[in-house]
Amino acid sequence: MVAQLAPCPQNFNMAAYVLGHSERLPNKCALQVIHADRVETWSYRDLRGAVSAAARYLIEAGLSDGDRVLLRMGGTADYPILYLACIWAGLIPVPLSSALTPPEIVYITRTVDPKAEIVDQANAHPVTCFQIDKAQLAAQYAASGIKPVTGDPNRPAYIVFTSGTSGQPRAVVHAHRAVWARQTMHSGWYGLQEDDRLMHAGAMNWTFTMGTGLMDPWSVGATAIVPGAGQGSESLVALIAKSRATIFAAAPGIYRQLLRTPMPDLPHLRHGLSAGEKLPEPIRARWRKATGTEIYEAFGMSECSTFISSSPSRPAPPDTIGYVQRGRCVKLFENGVGVDVGN
Repeated sequence: MVAQLAPCPQNFNMAAYVLGHSERLPNKCALQVIHADRVETWSYRDLRGAVSAAARYLIEAGLSDGDRVLLRMGGTADYPILYLACIWAGLIPVPLSSALTPPEIVYITRTVDPKAEIVDQANAHPVTCFQIDKAQLAAQYAASGIKPVTGDPNRPAYIVFTSGTSGQPRAVVHAHRAVWARQTMHSGWYGLQEDDRLMHAGAMNWTFTMGTGLMDPWSVGATAIVPGAGQGSESLVALIAKSRATIFAAAPGIYRQLLRTPMPDLPHLRHGLSAGEKLPEPIRARWRKATGTEIYEAFGMSECSTFISSSPSRPAPPDTIGYVQRGRCVKLFENGVGVDVGN
C-alpha cells in the first residue's frame, strides 16, 4: 500500500502556504539573488510583507479574482515576489522568458487573454493589455498589505507555457493544490531540510526554478539562492562555495559546463539535483569525483512535476532514474493495457 499525503486544506492559497514559516522564522534569510555586483537578501518577514503589499497594489490597480497577468522582467527578486503577489491576490500569473520574440508574445497573449502585464524597462513592448511598471510595484513593498485570497484548492493558481514533445508552446494550468502535492519530492528527491541552503541555476521563469529552487525551500523554512542573470560557469562554481549552498539544482547541461572549470572545495554541499533531461552517467561520475557528492535525478513533466526520482535516503539502482515517489500513481501502458508501477 502506497502511503498517501494528507488532503490539501479546502480553504487554501498557494502563496500563503509557501510563506507559512514567516511568523515562526521572521528574521531568517529566505532568499538571496546573487548578482555580479550585489546580493539581494530577503528575510521571511520582508518577503511576506512585500508579497502582500504588492498584492494590495495589484487589486487597487483594478485587477480582480481570476484575472491573468503576464510577467516579463529580468532575473531579480522582483520576479518571485510579484509571482507570489499575484497568487496571493487571487490572480493568475503567467511567467514568461525575457528572450521571447514579439510573435511569440503575441501568440501567448492571444492564448491566455491577460488583463495586465508586469514589465520592466528592458522588456517593455506593445501589448493589448494593461501594463504595470515593475518599479511602481517594487516601490510599494514596504506598504501595508492584504490578507491572502483563499478558496477552493482546485482553482487555477498559475499558467506556464511548455512545448513538450509537440514543439508548439501550450498553456499548462496549475491549481493552488499543486504546491501541496510537491511534498512528495521533499523526501522522495531532495532530502530537503529546514537548515538547507538550496541554490538553483535556472532562469526565474522556469518551472524547475520556481518549484525546486524557490517555493519548495520556502515551504519547509529553508533558504533559496538564485544566481543573477548572466553568471558564467566559473562564477557559478565560485557561488556554490561562497554561498555555502548545501544542495545545488540544475539541468544536466549546467553540470556539464561547471565540470569544465576547476572545482574548489565544497565542504557545505551535501548533493546535487538534476531534471529537465536525462543525466548522462559520465557527467554524474565526473561530478562525484570532483565534489565527493552525488547527483539525484528526477523525471516528470511541466504538467504535473516529477513523479519518479532518486534521493539521499533511496539512491537509484544502476542504469535507472529511481523510484515512484510516495503518493504518486504511475501506470505503464502497452497495447492499451495499464500496469501499476509501485514504490
